[in-house]
Amino acid sequence: MPSKVEVAKEKSNYLYGTLAQELDKTTSHFEEDNRQVLKFHGIYQQDDREQRRERKAAGEEPAYQFMVRSKLPGGALTAEQYLVHDDLADRYANGTLRITTRQGFQFHGVLKGDLKATLRELNSALVSTLAACGDVERNVMCCPAPTGDPVRQQLQQLARAIAAHLEPRTRAYHKIWLNGEEVKFADDGRDEEPVYGKTYLPRKFKTAVAYPGDNCVDVLTNDLGLIAVLDQTGTRIKGYTLVVGGSMGTTHGKEETFPALARPIGFVRPEDAIKAAEAVVIVQRDYGDRNNRRHARLKYLIHDRGLAWFRERVEEVFGRPLEDPRPLPPFETHDHLGWGESADGTLWLGLPIENGRVADIGHRRLRTSLRRLVETYRPRIFLTPQHNILLVGLDPANRVAIEFELFQHGIATVNDISGVRRHEMACPALPTCGLAIAEAERVLPDVIDQLEWELEQLGLGDETISIRMTGCPNGCARPYVAELAFVGRSLNKYQILVGGDFNGMRLNVLYADLVHLEDLAATVRPLLALWRDWRRPGEGFGDFTARLGVDALRSYANEWKTAQASQAA
Repeated sequence: MPSKVEVAKEKSNYLYGTLAQELDKTTSHFEEDNRQVLKFHGIYQQDDREQRRERKAAGEEPAYQFMVRSKLPGGALTAEQYLVHDDLADRYANGTLRITTRQGFQFHGVLKGDLKATLRELNSALVSTLAACGDVERNVMCCPAPTGDPVRQQLQQLARAIAAHLEPRTRAYHKIWLNGEEVKFADDGRDEEPVYGKTYLPRKFKTAVAYPGDNCVDVLTNDLGLIAVLDQTGTRIKGYTLVVGGSMGTTHGKEETFPALARPIGFVRPEDAIKAAEAVVIVQRDYGDRNNRRHARLKYLIHDRGLAWFRERVEEVFGRPLEDPRPLPPFETHDHLGWGESADGTLWLGLPIENGRVADIGHRRLRTSLRRLVETYRPRIFLTPQHNILLVGLDPANRVAIEFELFQHGIATVNDISGVRRHEMACPALPTCGLAIAEAERVLPDVIDQLEWELEQLGLGDETISIRMTGCPNGCARPYVAELAFVGRSLNKYQILVGGDFNGMRLNVLYADLVHLEDLAATVRPLLALWRDWRRPGEGFGDFTARLGVDALRSYANEWKTAQASQAA
């Protein structure tokens, strides 16, 4: 039997539902079917969970609010588009912007009565929220490095082209939110979906385009990845190796759910890349599980039917056999932070944004400073897969003034932070996300403080570890490929996972369960000490813990703690 969400999609008549009628009502929220349809328009209905108990006791409804997500393929936007986002953050949201781990922006705290104005103003700047959420192709990721290298520019163009090709064709978005006004990127056809059909996909679908050797997009964590294959000169794209079936989401206590890395399925020439991407989407559309949403992602279809079966179905839709995949290149992960020079002689500046939150907090006036820089220098903007920001096209003559501006507002640059803070990531979690069962964004900075102290005490203060935290097992910060991850298990309690690859090519494994927030750093300390004493030359934390395995790590950690207790006595 189709799930309730499938029924809601079917009844929505190509994403109209009764959204327009509910928008005209003075209520604070949408009913259930429309709440599901709303996601396709880039909007999540949420409530302030910290007010739930008090409001319930007072007989009041939840403090409903909405998260609005803009879709920015490859994380690219103009200075004017950035400033529109910044304006709306004050006018309709909670005064902050949140950079996502898929290179988009999120507003939090938008009220129902302000949704239409928010979307209209975004669309006036040629920014859409359509399909930023929902059971469709989400924001297509791409390496944002603004080097001016023609190959990287072609990859960014491909990301935009895939996003445009797989955007829903329904006119519901424009008719509901823009009063029927068509904008430049809108399709003027009928309400039909040649790719998706009337019920769209069984579940969300994520795609990334990767530059060979640079895995900043965590390409293997996506449903579909296109990894460029270059000629011997490194200046021309010969084609793309397709990898399929990656996904981070899982469910606690449900052994049939699991994170997975994408696997190679074939190779296509550049002119066939979009057609191949569509073929993968169509096979998932036709064969994915529409009865059990926990089992609906592409990884489960491939797990159940096999990679060979899936390739055959893709080839049927594609219209001819795929070439065999090329060997995957050795990957490194670059966050593109700090100063860099583009081919045209201009500079870019990559700024670390702790957990992606652009806000003015205390003496750190990050949002104010970024706005002033964008207003003054009009750079192009790229949001990164590590929820950081790149300011691009800067005149070298302005470098000192830009650095002084950041210093005046207390903004840390990459040279001011540790290797663990540089590579931390967290999802928003509480108090807004309805799925969160523990904190993430709000507590990870304090956990990093504790880990920095532990590393300093062990003589490891200059080391780098990728650390990611999520408030639930759905994995929005891609925790299952981190060297060290904390995944919310219940209120204030977490799983600790270790052994991921710094460059995103290996899943981690569970080391400890139900560890209290206050004990996370102390639980990890023995592992850090073992890493210091027993690692091979140049061996990272993830490689070290993967080599020893969790059983040995638990045993050695217990011995280490016993020895420490004896010394203290």
